[in-house]
Amino acid sequence: MKELFELFLAFARIGGLTFGGGYAMLPMLQREAVEKQGWVTEEELMDYYAVGQCIPGVIAVNTATFIGNKVKGFAGAVAASLGVIAPSLVIIIAIAAFIQSFSELEIVQNAFAGIRVGVCVLIFSAIIKLFKKAIVDKFTLVLFSAVLLLTVFSGISPITFVVVSAVAGIIVHVFFMEKGGKEK
Repeated sequence: MKELFELFLAFARIGGLTFGGGYAMLPMLQREAVEKQGWVTEEELMDYYAVGQCIPGVIAVNTATFIGNKVKGFAGAVAASLGVIAPSLVIIIAIAAFIQSFSELEIVQNAFAGIRVGVCVLIFSAIIKLFKKAIVDKFTLVLFSAVLLLTVFSGISPITFVVVSAVAGIIVHVFFMEKGGKEK
């Protein structure tokens, strides 16, 4: 029961202190789940993020569910998911009750402008960390470049990119790489 409560509290902290959605949450998730608690590795976190983006639902909740499930099974998945959702639910209800009264105030508009900048920095930081872990050889660099260009210049669904990248990774590593990760 203590582990479930710790999962809930950890994800409640993350959910309550993250502005900007699932991508902005990555640095906090990495610090809490990987570095502090050791619940998952960085590679597992990246995998959970990728899969969480492809399946229905919010990336943050999906990722929390995966981590909670790994740590404590179904009960852990529920505890982590509720933890990440609870602060947002409370905050949204409070904001909804008062937003009409305060949204036109200059100080509120300036605060949101500042939050947007901060969120951009958090997302950029997460991208750099993910890039360093994901680009490990020529193949991953070429795949990254191709997906980046297609993402910017086409309207192809992100799900397609994830599925095609997964298939490409399997094909290249099964047919063109040795067990040590070196080219055949």
